[in-house]
Amino acid sequence: MGGTAVVLGVDIGTTSTKAVAYDTGGRQLAAHSIGYPLDEPQPGYAQQDPQLIVDAVVGAIRAVVEQLPMPVAGLCFSTAMHSLIGLDADGTPLTPSVTWADSRASAQAERLRAVPSGLALHRRTGTPIHPMAPLPKLVWFAEQEPKLHERVAYWVGIKDYVLLRLTGTLVTDHSVASATGLLDIHRLTWDAEALRIAGITAERLPRLVPTTHVLPGLSAPVARATGLPAGTPVVLGAGDGPLANLGLGAVRPGVVACSIGTSGAMRVMVERPGVDPLGGVFCYALTEDRWVVGGAINNGGIVLQWAGEALAPELGEHTEEELLDLAARAPVGSGGLIMLPYLLSERAPHWSALPRGAYVGLAHGHRREHLVRAALEGVCQQLALVLASVRAAGNEVREIRASGGFARSPLWRQILADALGLPVRFPAGHEGSSFGAALLGMQALGLIESIEVAADLVRIDETVRPDPAAAATYAALLPLFSELYDALVPTFASLRRLAPGLPAEPPPTAPPS
Repeated sequence: MGGTAVVLGVDIGTTSTKAVAYDTGGRQLAAHSIGYPLDEPQPGYAQQDPQLIVDAVVGAIRAVVEQLPMPVAGLCFSTAMHSLIGLDADGTPLTPSVTWADSRASAQAERLRAVPSGLALHRRTGTPIHPMAPLPKLVWFAEQEPKLHERVAYWVGIKDYVLLRLTGTLVTDHSVASATGLLDIHRLTWDAEALRIAGITAERLPRLVPTTHVLPGLSAPVARATGLPAGTPVVLGAGDGPLANLGLGAVRPGVVACSIGTSGAMRVMVERPGVDPLGGVFCYALTEDRWVVGGAINNGGIVLQWAGEALAPELGEHTEEELLDLAARAPVGSGGLIMLPYLLSERAPHWSALPRGAYVGLAHGHRREHLVRAALEGVCQQLALVLASVRAAGNEVREIRASGGFARSPLWRQILADALGLPVRFPAGHEGSSFGAALLGMQALGLIESIEVAADLVRIDETVRPDPAAAATYAALLPLFSELYDALVPTFASLRRLAPGLPAEPPPTAPPS
């Protein structure tokens, strides 16, 4: 065990890459972040230039190395999951990086979900059949751009591509692969039926290796660009969701990691793979004996942002504190007002691009504060549905650890604890995925005995306990919240059918006579 060894955790996110240096005692020594755009050239598209991301990774690593007075023992990577890039035989991109937020494959996903084998495919691969996942995206390419689909020699994720550029090796880890919809998570091999549906063979995918696999090291030109010695060990790493659990110290069975940023997620670590009977959760790999079961929601902090823009525009751009003060004036349960917060459709536990947001129960006495509070409550109630699916997959839930931008708000912290009906613990610092990557790298390089040390390295700042009366109110409302989704599905479908024919803009105002 090296007491002073330093490992860089490099987190390739949707809007930026952040490199953070940690020592084996869990101390953060230096950090740097570089952003890049998410391109949306037409509705439903959400893609990126892979080269900009490679440049950001190299730049972030270089900036951190320049801050360090000691050598770096190695690098390990975290990545946003579900991305898809088509490469030619020389490794040159033929497509942009199509991100998890891209929904162009909605029709393909719905078609796959509707057949009887859809749920079996989800349970075998651990990945919900949803437009975020590479499997429906591959079907979209086969149907909409068949010539391009045929020209692609390798279909990879963004981390696979970055590491190809950094080390010259094309492989993918079990964690990223388990989020493609193409991997049999019980056998850790590519799934024959999924490949058939996608119209590809295993030869057009990277070689599968464990998340702790150590690559040959940085190539000489990349090493010069980063300021690191050539041959610096590179540990493959994993997806950002499983690594966020590790970074929060949520590594033991029964400890759930919950995050609310723009979107949200809830995950528990388990020792063997599996999803619930109804397919409400995902199951992604971390190591051979550590998996995460859980669900992500599209609508987290974005709902509060929308509430500020739509309900209180006079407050200006930076309205979060004033909005939360407004919400605090409304009672628990918002006077019987329920909001379904599906502004950006939804993922867990329904995994459908169909739903839209809705307020139900509006009465004459409701005011803005009720509408804002109901929005916050809707996000937390959706996470309560995810938690119910985590339990339905056979998992005990003893403790919740939470992180993300919402944690700055005492009101939102309390609503979450009340809606989940459990104490919620808030760890110090919120660099979950990069810290998780660094810990995984330390284990792979023999610098720590096990990633289990994460549970002891993460310090808890505060524990918020549920208020019994508020928890009882939310528990009574949760079945109504859940039933509303099913009741409104026909309405959502009709709205989508009508939407193309509805005017996008108001008619021009007639000039004064």
